[in-house]
Order: sequence, then C-alpha cells, then structure tokens
Amino acid sequence: MANLDDAHEAAAIVRDAGGQIVGRTRLQKIAFVLEAAGLGSGFPFRYKHYGPYSEQLTAASQRARVLGVMREIESVAAWGGVYSTFTATMPQDSNLDPARRRLAQEMVNADAVELELAATALFLSYESAPDPWGETEHRKPDKAANGRLDRAKQLYQRLRRIQTPQPLPEL
Repeated sequence: MANLDDAHEAAAIVRDAGGQIVGRTRLQKIAFVLEAAGLGSGFPFRYKHYGPYSEQLTAASQRARVLGVMREIESVAAWGGVYSTFTATMPQDSNLDPARRRLAQEMVNADAVELELAATALFLSYESAPDPWGETEHRKPDKAANGRLDRAKQLYQRLRRIQTPQPLPEL
C-alpha cells in the first residue's frame, strides 16, 4: 500500500507535467523516464505489457485521489476503451528542478505510443538488452510500425538533450 509521501509524489508528477496527464500508461512512462534521469520519486519499475510499470505508482495515484491531491476522470475512447485523465490539485513547487518540468512537459506533449516505445527501449537498455530498439520492435511490432519507432527514437533524442542529473544513455 502506498504511503502519504508516495501519494504526494504521484500527484507531483502530474503537477510538474503541466497539471494534467492523459492516460495511465503515459503517467507510468513519464514517471519511469524521470527516475532514469535522476529526477524521479523513487518508484520501482519492472517490465509489463506496456513497458516499464510501477505497481507502487499505481497504488500511490489511487491514494492521491483519496487524499484529494489528484483527480482522475475516466472516459470512453472513440474505439470503446477506457482512459484516464489525471489532474493535480496541489500547488506549484517553487523549488522544482527546471529540468524535471521540462522533461515531464516534453513527454506529456508527445504521442503516447511513441513515448511508450521510447520508455520501453530505455528500460530494456537497463536490462542489458544488446539492441534495445530492436528488442522493443520485436516485442511491440504493431506499435513500432508505420514510422512510430523512428519517431520514438527522435523523441528519445529530444529527451536526452535535456540536461538532467543522470544523463539518459545513448541507445
């Protein structure tokens, strides 16, 4: 079960991404890349179907809703699935590292599938995959198709250019 600090950290990710994140998967990927860049909240990640995933972050976001520091609205997508929109209700942090805000906002504005592919390749690089992009394409062939993998690589390069405490590795 997530503690109070975890709940505030989950809401802070949403706040620092501009106050709103559309999609549970996007929230997970933003949190993972922030961790990799040394700007995270300490959530542990493992590989799941959509790439890096933190059960602790999921629990923390649920607790954040109960505490009132974050809202989640579920909506039905045009294709019939359900997606969430998270909104932070906590005040801005005047001590926030500008790199965290810049990195989070770059990801919140990125295509969700391309972000998923980029975060997956990054995760696989930490798992010592010899070719993280190739392994990402192998695991997610439909998502990697139609130029998405190339655009995910471009997104990742934009993220790498942001000066962070822990530079993101070359993949």
